[in-house]
Amino acid sequence: MRAIKNKDLNDRRSTANDAKAAQLQAYRAAIAAAAPTREARQAERLAIAEARDERRAERERVKLEEQNRIAAEAAEREAAIAAAARAETEARELANKNRIARVLEDEAARKAERDRRYANRKARRA
Repeated sequence: MRAIKNKDLNDRRSTANDAKAAQLQAYRAAIAAAAPTREARQAERLAIAEARDERRAERERVKLEEQNRIAAEAAEREAAIAAAARAETEARELANKNRIARVLEDEAARKAERDRRYANRKARRA
């Protein structure tokens, strides 16, 4: 025959409490066993995060250097363009001054030639 199990409320409560205590003890044992590997994983994650931050800082530094280099090259190009424009303007002004000087010299030479011819004509008449 079967044994009849007659469990009352107190027996069920004590069994449930024992089961909960066993689960809690197993959980604490699992945490204690996993602590060294957890700390190692955490240290590894921290190292990875630091390396990531270093790489990001390096990328930003390189990007900043590149932007500064590009800005410096642009400033050099603009300075060279301005210098070339200034040189061209000065050359144009010098050419205009030379042309004006030649015109004045030619005018003076024409007047001198006219005066010489006039003087020769006067001399022949006198």
